[in-house]
Amino acid sequence: MIHFLPSALPSLVLCSDLIASERSIIHHGAVLAWSALGRSQQTALSGIFTCTKLKLWNKYRVSNIPSLIFIDAATGKVVCRNGLLVIRDDPEGLEFPWGPKPFSEVVAGPLLRNNGQSVDSATLEGSHVGVYFSAHWCPPCRSLTRVLVESYRKIKEAGQKFEIVFVSADRSEDSFKQYFSEMPWLAVPYSDEARRSRLNRLYGIQGIPTLIVLDPKGEVITRQGRVEVLNDMECREFPWHPKPVLELTDSNAVQLNEGPCLVLFVDSEDDGESEAAKQLIQPIAEKIIAKYKAKDEEAPLLFFVAGEDDMTDSLRDYTNLPEAAPLLTILDMSARAKYVMDVEEITPEIVEAFVSDFLADKLKPEPI
Repeated sequence: MIHFLPSALPSLVLCSDLIASERSIIHHGAVLAWSALGRSQQTALSGIFTCTKLKLWNKYRVSNIPSLIFIDAATGKVVCRNGLLVIRDDPEGLEFPWGPKPFSEVVAGPLLRNNGQSVDSATLEGSHVGVYFSAHWCPPCRSLTRVLVESYRKIKEAGQKFEIVFVSADRSEDSFKQYFSEMPWLAVPYSDEARRSRLNRLYGIQGIPTLIVLDPKGEVITRQGRVEVLNDMECREFPWHPKPVLELTDSNAVQLNEGPCLVLFVDSEDDGESEAAKQLIQPIAEKIIAKYKAKDEEAPLLFFVAGEDDMTDSLRDYTNLPEAAPLLTILDMSARAKYVMDVEEITPEIVEAFVSDFLADKLKPEPI
């Protein structure tokens, strides 16, 4: 559902939810003091509405509901991705319009080491920083932490200026202390719930574990620190600047759920074949990424090359793709849709036309 704040306020609110009846919509709208379409209107416009909703989900990388995103209506740029935390933490709207603040300002204050020592956040200046959202109760978090401890050690031993700040999502201070005792880095005090919440809001955290990697100026290098750490155990590519085209692996396959992804399937386990495929689509990927970066927006597509392995076979089976290779596809998991180009030879011109037609809504989707 899309809601507009009163015109006096310079923001647009995108809110996605599920409401069972027109009466509940009316009640919901009355409580929130926002306008909403009734069920009968939704039914009449269901096709348009569904298409628009999916585009909005993809554009703003919504992965779960309820999700509330604040946008500057004049520019279309995201003001805050985690609006639910905003209205919980600031119900009176005293901090409106809730725009993003620098990391150094949000994290400002004492940080802890697991021996109880306190250090000021100013010690982070001049370093790459990993902001680590995690919790002891989460099995994938504990698995990642074990790997991350080794990565942290290797990076520090290589003489790199790098620090990690743990932002706990534990359910008690005792759990936090037990989990933090395994970590050689810094943490926001568990008692400082407001600061932990502000960091969650700053990066729009929708799930854990999440590792955000920042440059020394506090700008985001990658939100996919988890994937990078697991794919680069020796930390040779630290600080993990994003690549335009990724080779699809077990560890980065989770990114297929983040929005539409171009996946070029190749007919070989040979690294040379995969590398040639990456070189083929990389100029198109770089062009798309640069175009949207200039508008301060995330690219509408991720780009992958997939070889032959069990994970790729499972993906083909799940999406009911033909066994042909090379096979050029765009997979949109959230919309449960796929776009397939099965031709004997994939050329840069074919890839560019395929991408352009997709972005212009000229392709007809097939169901997944």
